Amino acid sequence: MINGKRVIAVIPARGGSKGVYKKNIRILGDKPLVAWAIEAAKSVVFVDRIIVSTDDSDIDKISKNYRAEVYKRPEHLSSDESLVLDTIKDLLFTLKNEGETVDVIIMLEPTCPFRSSDDITKCLKLLIESNNKYDSVATFKEASLNPHRSWNIANGKPSLFINNAVPWLPRQLLPKAYQLDGGAYVFFPDKLPKSKVNPFGRMGSVIIDNNLSVDIDSEIDFAVAEAVLKHQNKNQ
Repeated sequence: MINGKRVIAVIPARGGSKGVYKKNIRILGDKPLVAWAIEAAKSVVFVDRIIVSTDDSDIDKISKNYRAEVYKRPEHLSSDESLVLDTIKDLLFTLKNEGETVDVIIMLEPTCPFRSSDDITKCLKLLIESNNKYDSVATFKEASLNPHRSWNIANGKPSLFINNAVPWLPRQLLPKAYQLDGGAYVFFPDKLPKSKVNPFGRMGSVIIDNNLSVDIDSEIDFAVAEAVLKHQNKNQ
């Protein structure tokens, strides 16, 4: 709880995955990927409950072994086309029917294992202490490709993605550009819009270190995560 508001950490973890087979229970370092998210939630002192939403019995068992609660995800929200925010809304409906008070949601996807408790806490405090300035806060990192260096290609003909951009400028002279890191999404559930995007509404940001940002969606991403972890362990 923070400033009298009850905080629920939600970890959405489907069993299906095309890019990496059984991604959420794949071992990274000494634990399954979903356990990284559970332990990150545990490290935030303001979190009142940690809930894993899943359709998978293996994820269910592992999550309980790491002392997280598990809520069964409905089948219609478990396909490749399902949207995470629809799962959050369904869970909120269930929790409220159970009499739970949900003032703040911290959503932690298992695919970003190196998020820090400090970054999550910064998002939470920015949301809570901003005097209702924000509806949602998320972690961002510097964009891997600056949009001023992006191109459209139509019928084989390239054109600048941003009109009048100068793509060959040195990186230091390009305007700063950022992308969602995926590490943490913190928001007021009563502000959830009908749209399907997160962050939403009046958005706040916490900028994180690019060197600690890995979002696992493929075998190459997983190999990068293993290399980052090996480097971290070597330098401890």
